[in-house]
Amino acid sequence: MNVKPKKHLGQHFLVDKNIATKIVGSLQLSNSNSLLEIGSGKGILSSLILDKGVKNFYVIDVDKESIDYLQSVFPQLYKNIIHGDFLRSDVLNKMEKPIAIIGNLPYNISSQIMFKILKYKDSISEIVCMVQKEVAHRYVSGPNSKTYGILSVLLQAFYNLEYLFTVSEKVFNPRPKVKSAVIRLKRKENIKLGCPEELFFKVVKTGFGKRRKTLKNSLKPLLGDKVANIDLLLKRPEQLNVIEFVHLTNFIAGL
Repeated sequence: MNVKPKKHLGQHFLVDKNIATKIVGSLQLSNSNSLLEIGSGKGILSSLILDKGVKNFYVIDVDKESIDYLQSVFPQLYKNIIHGDFLRSDVLNKMEKPIAIIGNLPYNISSQIMFKILKYKDSISEIVCMVQKEVAHRYVSGPNSKTYGILSVLLQAFYNLEYLFTVSEKVFNPRPKVKSAVIRLKRKENIKLGCPEELFFKVVKTGFGKRRKTLKNSLKPLLGDKVANIDLLLKRPEQLNVIEFVHLTNFIAGL
């Protein structure tokens, strides 16, 4: 059975087994009871994971052709092969926690996947994934960088991020027009944010919504009548680290 990459799904199948081995080898699985692969394609990562003897291994793919192929090649995984869109699926609710995630993420929805991971951060202990190189730099970048943004702050608040290695466009079929990169996220232990979490997310998103303005101006909807008399509000959002966003959230919350 042949599986053709589909442009409308943003599919670029990894065909280099050495790179696949390196990606799977980056999984530490030190604090995980199950593993989910997102977007398995033709199963180049799946086969290596099965060789490692990983228990409670699930795969999810939106492409029915890929699902049929995977079920024929990996009959031992049949019940754990899920046809569905990860963004709309409740597969994480059915898996034993903590959960690790691996995958070559479609470029066009990688950020949406990260936002969903954040919603399940208490259940997801580790992520090893391949994304567009520029996106990887955006996730791991620090303050005072043009690439530092909403997901940089939110992911780094709860995970330790590592840029592992760059991947050439030559190892895919079809070749993408950009380079890729593999990153690893490990959930911080005993993480206590130190401020109201829902408000923290709102402050970060609202602040970066108008990133050229000072936070005093961009956060007006959240500040209300509060006298903006702290130095943090005179800065732009890309100048604040996670801890400073926590302090700012507590100021807005009146804590």
